[in-house]
Amino acid sequence: MKKIFGVVTVLALTVSVGFAQKYGHLNFGNLLSEMPEVQSANSTLETYQEGLIAKGEAMAKEFQTEYGQFAAAVQSGTLSPVEQQKQQEALEEKQNEIISYEQLIQQQVQGKRAELLQPIVAKVEKAIADVAEEGGYYMVFDTSVFNAILFAEESEDLTAQVKAKLGI
Repeated sequence: MKKIFGVVTVLALTVSVGFAQKYGHLNFGNLLSEMPEVQSANSTLETYQEGLIAKGEAMAKEFQTEYGQFAAAVQSGTLSPVEQQKQQEALEEKQNEIISYEQLIQQQVQGKRAELLQPIVAKVEKAIADVAEEGGYYMVFDTSVFNAILFAEESEDLTAQVKAKLGI
């Protein structure tokens, strides 16, 4: 009976070790920010954004000038009520154009950011997948997402291995 119990125990331990799964984790955001390609993409994006913002600032400056002229004309009483209404509507239209342009800038910058970062993210994801496959990891968790992992037992930080794979 003791012998059977011993064999069953050894068999159970062997089976549980055979089904043990390895888990790893890394901070994807931190890893991405350390990539030299990201720093280059951020520089390109900043230059792109500055060009768009310069046009918006010129629009805003022109609006301020026209508004100042309008306010001075209103205070001096040189505008008829009809003319005052027309200029006020024209100024409101310009203001709406500026607001629309600001929203367009945000969309264009987000699109450009995605365009620049997509190949870099794909490269990092491939390196993570390669390290996971080479190391026999069942799952790799991203710790940069707040509250994504509330508890992790027997999880290995793969950041150093992925950095080595990426050459950083």
